[in-house]
Amino acid sequence: MSTRVLSVRGTLPEHRHRQEEITEFLTTVPAAGAVDRGLVERLHRNVCVETRHTALPLEEYARLGDFGRANDAFIRAGTELGCRAVVEALKDAGLAPADVDCVVSCTVTGLAVPSLEARVAAEIGLRPDVVRLPLVGLGCVAGAAGLARLHDLLRGRPDGVAVLMSVELCSLTLQRDDASVANLVAAGLFGDGAAAVVAVGPEHPLAHSEDPAQPLVLASRSRLYPDSERAMGWDVGPGGFRIVLDAAVPDLVRRHIGGDVRDFLADHGLGAGDIGWYVAHPGGPKVLHALQDALGVGRDALGVTWESLRRIGNLSSASVLHVMADTLAGHPPRPGSYGLMLAMGPGFCSELVLLRAPGGAE
Repeated sequence: MSTRVLSVRGTLPEHRHRQEEITEFLTTVPAAGAVDRGLVERLHRNVCVETRHTALPLEEYARLGDFGRANDAFIRAGTELGCRAVVEALKDAGLAPADVDCVVSCTVTGLAVPSLEARVAAEIGLRPDVVRLPLVGLGCVAGAAGLARLHDLLRGRPDGVAVLMSVELCSLTLQRDDASVANLVAAGLFGDGAAAVVAVGPEHPLAHSEDPAQPLVLASRSRLYPDSERAMGWDVGPGGFRIVLDAAVPDLVRRHIGGDVRDFLADHGLGAGDIGWYVAHPGGPKVLHALQDALGVGRDALGVTWESLRRIGNLSSASVLHVMADTLAGHPPRPGSYGLMLAMGPGFCSELVLLRAPGGAE
């Protein structure tokens, strides 16, 4: 049983900055006195990011003060950005908020109870009986995992409409008093953004499009790797979220992803040569090089991902959905071709999603 993706929409805050502007800000705010400016500049150049978007103007970050204020800003800006993403994705699909049966939300950059999708529901008019599934803590993998959970939900409701909403405001997690390499790399790599996906089950009237930009979700696989809990994540303290980012992450990708992909594809009668397009999370240059090695592909195969990294940075869970939107809009897959979405995140874990463009030989 397949799920039809009707639309994917990426949304960004209005505040856009060159990497050099952000580096300058980070090395001149009062709390940055112990930071080696030369080290910050080198690390920020090496992440291959040219521009990023932030939820707030840069000068407002120095006035946030504590985790409570930063989290209040997350709720305000995250709700607004999430509303935009969902409304625009529904409009692209020719649907209205009242048509939505299920909504999955994902974030790892703030805390909200009620969760963000409940706040968005009140703002845009989702039905009172909408089924909600908030995913918190999956980090960068959640965009792919969220699409997989849409597929799972629609298997039980084959005539239904489901929406995935990702909101990540990474700039609001920045620890200005943390001079660790992990924090400095994160400060140069991560940006802010949101995304939404609208999908329908196979018995919905809109499920029978032959548009190659409306792919089918065929299957998914989750993988959780042992003894890797400290590879990626947050340490939560008085100042909020402090990044955990181990230099061994690229090694984990090389060690596990290739075999996982081969096994996943083989279970569906496919091999690496059958995959015509990739939708990969832009984890950073070292992770992308490791992913190319693991998949046995060249840089061109992940070209849309590299371009997304350059243009907007790593948006955590929203990034792979931006890559999907860019792929479908600018590089529509060949009818009948198979695609593979993949992302990694805290756990350490990965999510694989098998896609297929409609049309072509069945």
